[in-house]
Amino acid sequence: MSEDAFHSQYPSIEHLRERARQRMPRFAFEYLEGGCFSEINLRRNTDEIREVQLKPWYLNQYPGSNLETELFGKTYDAPFGVAPIGLQGLMWPRATEILAAAAHKHNIPFIVSTVATASIETVAELTEGNAWFQLYHPKEDDLRDKLLDRAADAGLPTLVILADTPTFAYRPKEIKNGLSIPPKMSLRNVIQMMMHPTWSFGQLAAGAPEFQTMKPYIPKGLNMKHLALFMNKTFSGRLNPDKIARIRDRWKGNLVVKGIVNSEDAEKAISLGVDGIIVSNHGGRQLDVGQSTIKPLTELAKEFGDRTKMMIDSGIRNGPDVACALASGAKFAFMGRSFMYGVGALGKDGGDHTMTMLKRQLQQVMEQIACERVTDFPKHLLAAEST
Repeated sequence: MSEDAFHSQYPSIEHLRERARQRMPRFAFEYLEGGCFSEINLRRNTDEIREVQLKPWYLNQYPGSNLETELFGKTYDAPFGVAPIGLQGLMWPRATEILAAAAHKHNIPFIVSTVATASIETVAELTEGNAWFQLYHPKEDDLRDKLLDRAADAGLPTLVILADTPTFAYRPKEIKNGLSIPPKMSLRNVIQMMMHPTWSFGQLAAGAPEFQTMKPYIPKGLNMKHLALFMNKTFSGRLNPDKIARIRDRWKGNLVVKGIVNSEDAEKAISLGVDGIIVSNHGGRQLDVGQSTIKPLTELAKEFGDRTKMMIDSGIRNGPDVACALASGAKFAFMGRSFMYGVGALGKDGGDHTMTMLKRQLQQVMEQIACERVTDFPKHLLAAEST
């Protein structure tokens, strides 16, 4: 782990967040931060993860800890990865490319979204084919098949399909900010961009952020209103067992369903042959009245942990959060906002710094509680009734 990658003035996600807030236009930062409606579930996600407590053993023989984690036949250097984030390049220029390259350097998985601002092929090149692809299921099967073929041709080993976005979210901050690609040129947004020259000049150098994977299928010359209508029409529809079965028949790699939070849906997904489940509520961006992710994870891991790879995202911010998620039954954890805070704070160095920092944090927790391997975390979980 390179010492040069770590910036000691930003030793926590909180420090990175504050620096990112200073460097990003408000509309971009609020897109990163925001949830739906009153953002209750966004806060609940992290709050309830931090109710989990771990038990240390101080007098045991302890040879040291190892962060390496096996997942789908590949050994990663840490049990966490970069969650899929749409419009990363709007929040910070070339953010998708920065994080993909850093993830490859640190040997952790990077999931590229269908609506990322770098293409499947670009991310595959930066990661030497080790990225995962997240599919927003299109309405038309022909477009679905084209996207799957591109991911397969790029050599990506794992496909993630979304279950938790059956409708477009109601996010008041985005509505107020007139968020679009490129951002709406309201006077307020123009002033914000002028007040953040590093971001603005970076965008000029990178070019206006676009849906690069979707670009070949978007009719040329659409204004922002018609582009929004096109995207709404293209991705309307709810995931169902028939759609999963068709993807399972076509996709020969690992198949993961993201957004499962109850046992009925988990049973259906597993019966259809999926290889893994990511317990997720889309970072609190879709349903404000739902559960946090840590509670359904705990129950689903007990019921299905021996039948599929159980993973989690939403609400996880730092190394201790990862430890608590793993102790609660996850085999792997994904984070989105934490890495984007790093890029917003430090630009091209942000991914490298944040991954280095998170590894250090998780290592410290393991050493403190005498946890030798990532798979040993559940042994350290304090039962709720004893806390």
